[in-house]
Amino acid sequence: MKIAIVTDKSREKYIPLEEAQLEDKQKNETLASIKKILSKKYECIDLVLDDDIIKTLKEEKVDLVFNLCNGIEGESKLAQFPAMLEYANIPYTSSSILGHALAINKIYASTIFQANGINTPKFIPIYSVDDLEGLDIKFPILIKPSDEGSSRGIHQDSLVFNKEQLVEKVKDSLETYTPPIMLNEFIEGREFSIGIIGNGDDVTILPIQEIDLSNLPDNLLKFYSFEIKSYYKSHTVYHIPARLTDEEKKAMEEAALKAYKALGLRDYARVDVILKDGIPYVLEINSLPGLMENKSSLYRMSEATELGYEGLIFKIIDVARKRYGI
Repeated sequence: MKIAIVTDKSREKYIPLEEAQLEDKQKNETLASIKKILSKKYECIDLVLDDDIIKTLKEEKVDLVFNLCNGIEGESKLAQFPAMLEYANIPYTSSSILGHALAINKIYASTIFQANGINTPKFIPIYSVDDLEGLDIKFPILIKPSDEGSSRGIHQDSLVFNKEQLVEKVKDSLETYTPPIMLNEFIEGREFSIGIIGNGDDVTILPIQEIDLSNLPDNLLKFYSFEIKSYYKSHTVYHIPARLTDEEKKAMEEAALKAYKALGLRDYARVDVILKDGIPYVLEINSLPGLMENKSSLYRMSEATELGYEGLIFKIIDVARKRYGI
């Protein structure tokens, strides 16, 4: 069986340079780790997504694509490569066109969560600064791009406490990222990530990760911003399994799985949750979460089980093969 691991070109021209450079570093290291693992069992090549990718995949007689493509630009960029693969009838890992399109758009995802009775923070889409008049939302407000993952676009100054800060940050965000920008009512609670692998009734929920930010310097706001994720790993404590009662654990797993199924996701994903007063609030789902060795949440979760990181990568292949009947 021949597997092609496919990644994107750099997004240096489209997002802030600092974010792009870290993204490229993570992508390259992830590719190297996954290729090393898969090559133990499969014939494995790596390719970069370009205009000739389908032709190349067919010429190489690839049986399955390990999809690591977030897309370059556009509202549904995460779904672009899956759409190309489905058109060409080439099997691939991770979610479908629709699943990625819904998950990457935090506004659509949150709307679906609400419709399915899943607790999520109050949110408002913002297309222009004029939309900020007469807002029915309480401060503090978290400002985030509606179509980015891994905390890109969510910086320390994205949490605002008054109208002046709100207007200034929204202006900046609208110039940098694809409109609409999303305003979230900030829920102060404990932050968690939940890894899900599988499809249908055959689903594994990895040990829940609690993100403990209590050791951060006093000058930093205590939420999982880009700066903290990128530069303050040494100050962040990851409790796996999370410090939860049985009732809290059950409520969080049920909410995460319900959200996963509500968006029609498949193979694997990471659900980010805030727990306040025993109630889990689903913030978002990353339908193509990071798989970077030694760094990513799914790496840490899998290493807390018998599966381990290597087992995680092979399990992603296994659930995709089962889904296709390969």
